[in-house]
Amino acid sequence: MRWAVFCCVLVPVVLVVYGTSLGGAAGTALGLAAVTAACRVLLRRSENGLRAERVRPRTEPGHPRS
Repeated sequence: MRWAVFCCVLVPVVLVVYGTSLGGAAGTALGLAAVTAACRVLLRRSENGLRAERVRPRTEPGHPRS
């Protein structure tokens, strides 16, 4: 997560240094933050699903566990 925050700050700074407007850099920062947040949510959901799958025993429908 630290790298994501670092990149969300670094990219707009580099854009401003290389001549992009402050508005464009701010828009880029917001876009990167939104993508980072969405990826984090999806990663958490995936991790929770995998964790739940490991806890839940696998049984076939109609077959009692032995």
